[in-house]
Amino acid sequence: MVAGRSLGRPFGRLWTAYAISTLGTWLAFDAFPLIAVLVLHAGPTGVSLLAAAGPAVGAALALPLGPWLEFRRKRPVMVAMDLVRFAALMSVPAAYALGWLGLPQLLVVAIVVGAADIAFTAATGACVRALVRPEDLLVANGRFESTTWTATMLGPPLGGAAIAAFGPVVTVVANAVSHLLSAAGIRAMGGPEPRPAPGQAPPRSRVGEVFEGWRYILADSALRPLFLNTVLVSGLIMATSPLLAVLMLGPLGFAPWQYALAFAAPCVGGLIGSRLAPRLVARFGRHRVMRTAGTLRACWSLGTAFVGPGAAGLVFLMAVEFGLITCMGVFNPVFATYRLERTPADRVVRTLAAWSVTSRAAIALLTALWGLLAAVTGPRTAIAVAGLLMWATPLLLPRHDRTPRPGREAARDRA
Repeated sequence: MVAGRSLGRPFGRLWTAYAISTLGTWLAFDAFPLIAVLVLHAGPTGVSLLAAAGPAVGAALALPLGPWLEFRRKRPVMVAMDLVRFAALMSVPAAYALGWLGLPQLLVVAIVVGAADIAFTAATGACVRALVRPEDLLVANGRFESTTWTATMLGPPLGGAAIAAFGPVVTVVANAVSHLLSAAGIRAMGGPEPRPAPGQAPPRSRVGEVFEGWRYILADSALRPLFLNTVLVSGLIMATSPLLAVLMLGPLGFAPWQYALAFAAPCVGGLIGSRLAPRLVARFGRHRVMRTAGTLRACWSLGTAFVGPGAAGLVFLMAVEFGLITCMGVFNPVFATYRLERTPADRVVRTLAAWSVTSRAAIALLTALWGLLAAVTGPRTAIAVAGLLMWATPLLLPRHDRTPRPGREAARDRA
């Protein structure tokens, strides 16, 4: 398997569109909280509501989109979601210029963008599966993974510089424009996209279809443990992120640029891991790589509880984050490929949507719980508890290699 092989012009344009929109998203990563604090003078309650309720309600609104998207062509859906995000985000600088901007509008925009994000991501997974050959799926997912880590590494520092120079609203404009460019790139992909056959739609009620993604995941002996593993891992990592910020910027006395550097520089590990993933799979096999990388990524988070002050503490934290992100860079594309191959074509969108909704809900819930835990025990202890729980997550990885059999799984579920 050669990571540098060509996957065709349509995939290249899709990959470019993804890269542009992802970079725009990371440029504006902290824009809404900064606007709420610096422009609207919101307090902690308002900022917390914006950070938690927006994505959570957006995820809830995305629930009925899965069945609707499943049996429609994916490229028009992706273009529509990009245009929805563009329009929603551009309403923020427009209202700011007119003096009408308020916290309720930011919350509505966060909800709309959150729902559109989930729909776009689910449709993209189905599009990639239809666009590339099965043997190229891992290479394609590796390229998306490397792009994500590149944007994660470059976006926040560039966005911070832009905010310092021009104010927080400018990064919202950049994010909006990135979605417009993404829509143009997807429209320019070329080549026909077959319309799903009407006969593929399952004869179930619309209410039942909303939960079809979860029903399929939980019924599949291979996807179920992966589902629980990835949701718990992402939730524990994100739940400790605000606590680590409080610890570093407060008692440890790190400057904001040092805090940003501590998490931006280790993203190089994501690039390395995503490039290594196809070669490791070719040599050791997918199951062994997925299980080993999934186990190793659980070993690093506890180290963040022991970060100290000064240059030594900064280097220590960067080393820990580098190890974690490198393991994630290997695991994520292998896992994403296995999930796509394991899922029948007529359930991909609903399965990916259910996965995203659950992950976002778990992050919101665990973030709130760990905030309460930190209030009682202190941030360092709360981070350590999360790190210890991470050690148990490898138990949720599949123990045996199960060759994907989408056709047989689809027949089983229709029976």
